[in-house]
Amino acid sequence: MKRSLQRQLSLVLGSAILCAGLLAAIASFRLAYSEAKEFQDDMLRQIAAMSAGSAANSPASITDGQYLPDTALADPESRVTILHLPSDTRPDWLTGDLSAGLHTLNVGADHLRVFVRDGPAGTRTVVFQLTDARDEIAADSAWRTLIPLLLLLPVLAWLIVRIIRHELAPVTLLAKSLDEQPADHLHPLADHDIPREIAPFVHAINRLLGRVNHLVAQQRRFIADAAHELRSPLTALSLQAQNLRQADTLEAVQTRVTPLQAGIERARQLTEQLLTLARTQAETQGEVLVDVPAMARALIAEYLPMAEAKHIDLGLEEVTRLQVRASPDTLPLILKNALENALKYTPENGVVTLRLLSDADSAVIEVVDNGPGIPAPERERVFDAFYRMPDSSGQGSGLGLAIAREAAVRSGGVVSLHDRGMEPGTVFRYRQRFTR
Repeated sequence: MKRSLQRQLSLVLGSAILCAGLLAAIASFRLAYSEAKEFQDDMLRQIAAMSAGSAANSPASITDGQYLPDTALADPESRVTILHLPSDTRPDWLTGDLSAGLHTLNVGADHLRVFVRDGPAGTRTVVFQLTDARDEIAADSAWRTLIPLLLLLPVLAWLIVRIIRHELAPVTLLAKSLDEQPADHLHPLADHDIPREIAPFVHAINRLLGRVNHLVAQQRRFIADAAHELRSPLTALSLQAQNLRQADTLEAVQTRVTPLQAGIERARQLTEQLLTLARTQAETQGEVLVDVPAMARALIAEYLPMAEAKHIDLGLEEVTRLQVRASPDTLPLILKNALENALKYTPENGVVTLRLLSDADSAVIEVVDNGPGIPAPERERVFDAFYRMPDSSGQGSGLGLAIAREAAVRSGGVVSLHDRGMEPGTVFRYRQRFTR
């Protein structure tokens, strides 16, 4: 099950606020409880001060006679009892050596909070209260402070969910905008009025859309070029077939069959190269450790008949024994296209060398020929599909180097063309970093 960012944020923030709220509630409860206790102590002081010198008697709040005589004054509302000594009867728990001020006394199973005030001529005012009553009053006061805060916590949780949902709404809108775009013409997503945190994500999507549009444009151009390249040999084949039907002698048939066979071969080679390029672009084969010298010797043996037909010296120069991690089909495909081009454009009695060497942390494989060479401005353009130099000879389709570059990119390598310095010819170079 996929994790919901909105739910996760709501849970995390809600939990944080709940914990903070509970801590604040506990602190508020304790402070309010303490303040209520202090307020009641102040109340005892004030009652004692106001009733000092008064000898009026009132009914006691504690009627079992344990604490007070019948002459005690009491406040039934706050359950505070007042004694004036020596006029009132001294209770047993009130000793004569009790100093003035606040005291907490244990009387049997009960606890009393007592305030003693000394008056003139040996009189004393004693005000006291049961601690249970004090605790009840303090707890009621603290709960009245705490309840609004506890009621606020669910409201805060609801607000968090609403705020997060509102702030994440632009992400949903961007996804909806992306889904509504046509597959054949993608537009960049609008990057204004979006949160700063998702702006890099939107920019990355826009860059990806740009690459997709570029790839779609390349594919369309490739399809158009492929259709054009196929139309030419097929048109020629159609004309040659018509000419063959008009031949009235066996000698004329044989004369016209030769260009027909050449046209069929050219169409076959072009179709095969198109399929090879399509397979290269869809390559998913895993990589293995390739013994490059063994692969190079196999390629030399494969292309030796083609070299001998043109009296070309085809050889292998192994400067370094190389092993690279690559697809077992991709690396030979790169070198096959390089060797075919070199043998095709190198004149008779020429030299083509397959060279293996290393450079720093990279393996380097070169195909060196002494042919006419490629001008510097054309060395990048010849890697474009179906591009052939204006003055080139032969019947190539212009796909060989395009296939080589596509295969090199899939293998993590780089192909390039160079001149031979002072000597005529071309150097096809494939470079790939060693895998650590």
